[in-house]
Amino acid sequence: MSTLEIRNVRKNYGSVETLKGIDIALQSGEFLVLLGSSGCGKSTLLNIIAGLAEATSGDVLIGGRSILGVHPKNRDIAMVFQSYALYPNLTVRRNIGFGLEMRGVAADDREKAVNEAARLLQIEALLDRKPSQLSGGQRQRVAIGRALVRKPQVFLFDEPLSNLDAKLRLEMRTELKRLHQMLQTTVVYVTHDQIEAMTLATRIAVMRDGRIEQLGTPEEIYNEPATLYVAGFVGAPSMNMLQSTVERGTLAIDGSPAWLPLPARFSQAIGNGARVVVGIRPEALRVAAGAAEPSLPVEIEVVELTGPELVATARVGTQRLTACLPPAARVSKGQASIFAFGEDAMRLFDPDTGKAF
Repeated sequence: MSTLEIRNVRKNYGSVETLKGIDIALQSGEFLVLLGSSGCGKSTLLNIIAGLAEATSGDVLIGGRSILGVHPKNRDIAMVFQSYALYPNLTVRRNIGFGLEMRGVAADDREKAVNEAARLLQIEALLDRKPSQLSGGQRQRVAIGRALVRKPQVFLFDEPLSNLDAKLRLEMRTELKRLHQMLQTTVVYVTHDQIEAMTLATRIAVMRDGRIEQLGTPEEIYNEPATLYVAGFVGAPSMNMLQSTVERGTLAIDGSPAWLPLPARFSQAIGNGARVVVGIRPEALRVAAGAAEPSLPVEIEVVELTGPELVATARVGTQRLTACLPPAARVSKGQASIFAFGEDAMRLFDPDTGKAF
């Protein structure tokens, strides 16, 4: 039985349809990330699960029981908000245990649960402080601790790391991953940060305009994007997209004499003269030592050393592409070069429907 099941959930605000039929089933212990840009409906869906908003139609089940119309406190969930939502006049200890206190849990049991959560989150030394005496990362740990002591069937996270700086986000991602591996509780996590999604999720639901564009593991989302939108949204730098035309078993690149062989796995699906978008991940590209296929002649425009890699922006005729190269790669602005890559790295998309072939 699924721990969490979302069945054809729709949400309307007047004439505006925010969610357009969402279907997801999560098994116990899964970490689902709802990923998408602002306005795609991911927070609306989270709020419907939490009971902070009501679905216009459809159903949501936790442990096989419909929770639509059930008060949030009776849904067996715990939610961590973007703004932490801590009580400023209470100590860390009371903030973590406040929900248990309101439920009438005995003082000894509350203390045991609070101490266990503090140990897991490594904040034992902070239990007697007030929120004003804590850093942003420490406040977020307290908010997570408050959710942990509930021991719910489902944890909900609404962009919990967006208020932290880059270093703290990295540290908290690691902590969240560690906690999930230890607790094996089902998690639904909302973010617009694709790095968070890739590192945390067991499955990712990429959302766009109130729909799920693709649902799959991080590896599936990254290596086999179902649409142009997913290919462009997931990945930093994003996937290179080259407009081309199929010509007698080859892919002629627009605005350039360059061409690529049409992989045999696509020969039956794509006919001669068809318009195609060729997708290639930047890290799949390498500087060719000699003639190699598939390969593309390029002119280097910009070179950026990030430390672990050299990011080169190049021109293929009138189109641009980006390559993530080893830091010792010998490329420079204005240089003519050849980028080669494995045939398996090529993804082909229909420019009209946006769907992968």
